Amino acid sequence: MRITAVRPLITLVFLLAAGICPAAAQQATPPPAASPGPQLKLMTPAFSDGGDIPVKYTCAAKPSAVSPAFQWTGAPKETASFTLIFHDPDNHPNKGMFDVTHWLLWNLPATAAQLPEGVPANAKLEDGAIQGKNVRGENAYRGPCPPPGKPHHYTFELYALDQKLDLAPDATRADLLKAMDGHIIAKAVYIGFFHQ
Repeated sequence: MRITAVRPLITLVFLLAAGICPAAAQQATPPPAASPGPQLKLMTPAFSDGGDIPVKYTCAAKPSAVSPAFQWTGAPKETASFTLIFHDPDNHPNKGMFDVTHWLLWNLPATAAQLPEGVPANAKLEDGAIQGKNVRGENAYRGPCPPPGKPHHYTFELYALDQKLDLAPDATRADLLKAMDGHIIAKAVYIGFFHQ
């Protein structure tokens, strides 16, 4: 009598081990993950991602550097504004700096998908975007300007935000990052190198 009661239990254990599950066990299988939507992508025709930044966009340009043109795609539909941060994360020991801010630009319209070359040095642009202070205290693009020696890598970071930012043009990068906290819905990075 005990042997006949054990046989169905052994059969069930065998079926489960073989992957032949009853309907209840099959229902516990999670559905396949939804495919991710398009990712935010930043591009420039000025130089390749990870390539050398041409002189015209650097402090070696005469009479002065201009900002490169940028385009982006894949912004989330919830995007309310964009922010662009351009900085040099490499050390500048002779300047006592460890991360140099070259350009801050926020409140780019959600409908924007590009920046032209040579954005003018103004605190507020025609489209409502605001330029913050660079390493020189100017509301403008500041081209790469590393000390002589090995190449520095320069990072352009584009952020899609779920709101516009309420910041004055004298805001620092720290102020900008604090205001963005909790509102970033996508990020794209583009890197260039330059040395003197």
